[in-house]
Amino acid sequence: MSDTNGPLRILMSQQSMDRWGASLAAVMGQRPHELISLEAAAAAQRTDAHVAFISREVTGTSTKHEIHPALQRVYELLRQSQDLRWVHIHSAGADRQIYLDLLAKGVRITTSSGANAQVVATVALAGLLALARRFPLLWAEQQARQWIPMMGARMPRDLPGQTATIVGWGPIGQKLGSLLQALGMRVVAVRQQVAAPHSTASDGVEMVTFESWTRVLPQTDWLILACPLTAKTRQLVTASVLASLPPGAHLVNVARGEVVDEAALVSALQSGHLGGAFLDVFAHEPLPADSPLWSFPQVMVTPHAAGHSDGNETRVGQMFLDNLRCWIEGTPLRNSVT
Repeated sequence: MSDTNGPLRILMSQQSMDRWGASLAAVMGQRPHELISLEAAAAAQRTDAHVAFISREVTGTSTKHEIHPALQRVYELLRQSQDLRWVHIHSAGADRQIYLDLLAKGVRITTSSGANAQVVATVALAGLLALARRFPLLWAEQQARQWIPMMGARMPRDLPGQTATIVGWGPIGQKLGSLLQALGMRVVAVRQQVAAPHSTASDGVEMVTFESWTRVLPQTDWLILACPLTAKTRQLVTASVLASLPPGAHLVNVARGEVVDEAALVSALQSGHLGGAFLDVFAHEPLPADSPLWSFPQVMVTPHAAGHSDGNETRVGQMFLDNLRCWIEGTPLRNSVT
């Protein structure tokens, strides 16, 4: 339950106000409230909001490494808002410094984890299939007007029977796991806790913990990262981890760039030990133009776009409204960051 007196002041973009204002009023019912547009609040330096909804258009094309001035003004507004009690964000991860700072001040942060899980899982699958069928190579040969049959050493391996180790068993990892099982792949999930140090779930997915996950690396054909960025996962994939994979293994990263030692990744690709990679996230975003990752023929680079789809705005907005109802009723908020 909100501990505020008087109208509940809710901060959101003008676009969100236009889209969700009527639905929000229905959730609030007779409870007095005031909607404040981020644009007007930033212009007037108004810092009296109790709740904030940070939707996709607010962060725009900024990254957590390169923050545009308009978004920086929003961040400063949040930092200066002494009455702020709760912020709901459009992303599944809350590793931007602003959210860590707000958490340290006692502000509740909730995410939209699950809103784009199906989208991200599908994109990760697309990257895996493209690499498995050597589409980057075929695309380059198409541009060169070369007709080279996929025979001999060029012949792709069957996917059934190959092992995919998915790091992170949240909504994205679980959806991706079911898709890969449908292709006949063996799936290993790395998660915080399991029933036993190495166990098998009822759906046939093998479960290991972060403490024991290196045991499965020598059998891992596809190392797929779908985990949040935490103290445990930061720089999780080191040179020794990559070296433990069998020659020709592939990496798929739809988590966070900081989960991987990027220099070690470049070395593993240069040596040929790693067969290829599908990378949607990077240690610094945007990926610098001089990064060697751009030019590897066996690497697919996308601009942190795995979660983008035209239905996400609706799903995220509904998550905020559902949580607002919880806030008003005094029930636990969903996807709270601890």
